[in-house]
Amino acid sequence: MINKVDVAIIGAGTAGLAALRDVRRETDDFVMINKPPYGTTCARVGCMPSKTLIAAANAFHARTLLDTFGIRGADHLKADIPAIMERVRELRDHFVDGVLDATDDLDARNIAGHARLDGPNRVTVDGHTIEARQIILAPGSSPIVPKPWQAFSDHILTTDTLFEERDLPARIGVIGLGAIGVEMAQALARLGLEVHGFDGADHMAGISDEKVAESLRASLSQEFAVHLGVEVDLAAADDGVQIKWGDDSVVVDKVLVAVGRRQNVQDLGLETLGVPLDDKGLPEVDPQTMRIGQTPVLLAGDANAIRPILHESSDEGHIAGLNAVTDKPVRLDRRTPMTVTFCEPQVASVGKRASELDFDECLVGEIDFSTQGRARVMQENYGLMRIYASRDGGRLLGAEMAAPAAEHMAQLLALAIHKDHTVHDLLGMPFYHPTLEEGLRSALRQIARELPPCSISDLAGCGSMEVEALD
Repeated sequence: MINKVDVAIIGAGTAGLAALRDVRRETDDFVMINKPPYGTTCARVGCMPSKTLIAAANAFHARTLLDTFGIRGADHLKADIPAIMERVRELRDHFVDGVLDATDDLDARNIAGHARLDGPNRVTVDGHTIEARQIILAPGSSPIVPKPWQAFSDHILTTDTLFEERDLPARIGVIGLGAIGVEMAQALARLGLEVHGFDGADHMAGISDEKVAESLRASLSQEFAVHLGVEVDLAAADDGVQIKWGDDSVVVDKVLVAVGRRQNVQDLGLETLGVPLDDKGLPEVDPQTMRIGQTPVLLAGDANAIRPILHESSDEGHIAGLNAVTDKPVRLDRRTPMTVTFCEPQVASVGKRASELDFDECLVGEIDFSTQGRARVMQENYGLMRIYASRDGGRLLGAEMAAPAAEHMAQLLALAIHKDHTVHDLLGMPFYHPTLEEGLRSALRQIARELPPCSISDLAGCGSMEVEALD
């Protein structure tokens, strides 16, 4: 086995593979160490299998709208759950195979095993020691299952196990209504399961804007039972497992636990670096270099808990890779924050959230999609978008939304915020008719009415027709 290298990369997830790409451009003197399985969280148990299940659920749910369009016979359709789950696994395996290609040619430099730090420049792998000038840690994260609930293991699912199910039970509880919990709860309900969703917070999917949160709750409550602001416990039941909250309870066949993910740092040896660790065992990491203090160790991806999202993990691996092979620090500015939850209506945030703003210092524009022309035509007339801009000059600050096509409108707003655009700048763009983006324009126009008027020769001043069919 290799004893000494220039760079050791621990973890073959998204961040680790991004780091590998940049390290191997500069040197062949590296190792990648990964505790199986390989394939990344995204491809194996996260983004891709979940979106495959959601796509099937949405396709089946579309039958509930067919009668409105004048299309009859939808009552004869049924969801073949085993076939749906088989397709999820088939596509999942295809995506994983593509990921495995990234490490196929590493040979002896690809080491399968559990790695642990033994000081700033030493890694032990199942008892063998490797010295490294620089070490990139990218061990990822794992689903949390509270210890008392582990006694009900036969009834517990996580996203690590859900997609292995050959069939799904008739009744399921989803505990934790963050992005993952909301996506899965709605998908399972749309496939015909009886779903009960729970969260200790008052908002779902990470929304901080009260009005957007209430709009989402109103929409999702029509599809499955939503219980917010409650603490739950589990108890044995003759025909399943009982979920208890307050004086209420419900019996389900299985419980999907989606209360968060734990960073895989418990046995990583971070304490050997001689730097302070917080109550989660994490050190402080520079988000522009990914370096831990003045050590030769970098921590990237989900394991540092900074922004546990795929494109951010990829960026962090890139940043860590660059800094591992250069003598002078490379400091990279981070992207405009953006998140998307793939329920319907889709949930998205971009730039600053409502919780980060002083509303005395900003302007807010909103659009209720229940009356937006294209949304009504498509039978997707639900949800609310709120856009935030500076009171001084109308510079775009951020947005939160639970709206149709939020994934696309968030991309547009992220570009505008990245380019430091104002409301008038964005209103100067063409908005084709009829599109859902015209709803975005309506929210921007609402803000523009509170700003000094633009030049008479600027088309950003073209106002609303105040006619649903034309706006």
